[in-house]
Amino acid sequence: MKRPEGFDPPRAGAPTGDGSERSRRRARKEADAGQAAAPSASPARQRAEQEAAASPKASPATPGASRPTSGVPASGSPRTGAGTPRRPGGPARAEQPAATDPSKRGSTKRAPRTPGEGRERTAAQSLKDARRRLKRAERKRRRFERGEVKRFTRRSRSRRTIMLVASGLVVALLAVLAVAVYSPLLALKTITVDGASRVDAEQVVDAVDGQLGTPLALLDYGQFTRQLADFPLIRSYVTEMVPPDTLIIHIVERAPVAAVQNGEQFDLVDPAGIVVQTTPERPDGVPLIGAGGQDPASASFTSVVAVLLALPAPLLAQVDSITASTQDDVTFVLRGIGQTVVWGSADESAFKAAALAAMVAKQDPAARIEYDVSAPGSVVVTPR
Repeated sequence: MKRPEGFDPPRAGAPTGDGSERSRRRARKEADAGQAAAPSASPARQRAEQEAAASPKASPATPGASRPTSGVPASGSPRTGAGTPRRPGGPARAEQPAATDPSKRGSTKRAPRTPGEGRERTAAQSLKDARRRLKRAERKRRRFERGEVKRFTRRSRSRRTIMLVASGLVVALLAVLAVAVYSPLLALKTITVDGASRVDAEQVVDAVDGQLGTPLALLDYGQFTRQLADFPLIRSYVTEMVPPDTLIIHIVERAPVAAVQNGEQFDLVDPAGIVVQTTPERPDGVPLIGAGGQDPASASFTSVVAVLLALPAPLLAQVDSITASTQDDVTFVLRGIGQTVVWGSADESAFKAAALAAMVAKQDPAARIEYDVSAPGSVVVTPR
């Protein structure tokens, strides 16, 4: 192996100790003087000469002795690269000798880090990064919690507002109901009767005036029903409240459909057989029910009423009297010269009434004729 240029092993018997130190110092001074005298010399050669002058001469190599592997002098000066060969044909570069002052080396060159220091620095940086991420996550969490609190608070306020509004409406409704029920401002003060012709309206008012002064919401309509039942001419009624203090009673009177002779008087009866009015004389324009059908509870009376209600108004006005012994042999007499009609049962009364009206319109009113419509498909006209 080729030794670096300028490096020779120490010679045997070379002085050591203080003498060696003085020799090295002297050689360094001479090298510095030579470098100043010959500035054009190669820097590599100058460094080699300085190292050769500064290094002690060693004894010849002995078996088992180790050779030096670098050109670092024993005094601990930094390696100057004296073994680097010169590039052929290249110009010599002027280089300053490396600084040997330890204070200067520390100011210009950073000491290398050990693996332990690098690991500690990496762990510290990782810890800082983790703390930074933790703080960032904590800020996000707080921001989210503030948003949730605001949202929950807003919903709570909305629910509270809705509940307050609903409670206010309920209270207001209860107040209105209390005023309507218990306030004297809505008490009954006026009663009016509408639709009475045969019934005396003043008598009706006198019958129901016991509830004057009662709030309209507390009126007893069952009592009205019981009081108006004493008037047989009233078939039905409807009450109407007109705030703040008026009650209107709309009456539907019973309409007489026929007259029934009761001794020397005549009773006007409605379809239910209720006496509407009693007169000493027979009323005009009302058919007279014969003795065979005067009982309102009999089937013959029901058939007679059904026939009268089925007749059209022009034909009903011509009926003078009607009678029936059973529900299937209704017979009536027309006004004038006494034309008679055999009706039969009350079945298909509307069809029979249409056929009879058409036949009567074709015949002479002065002729004595009997009309048989008991079979509505074939009307039989018999002169008398």
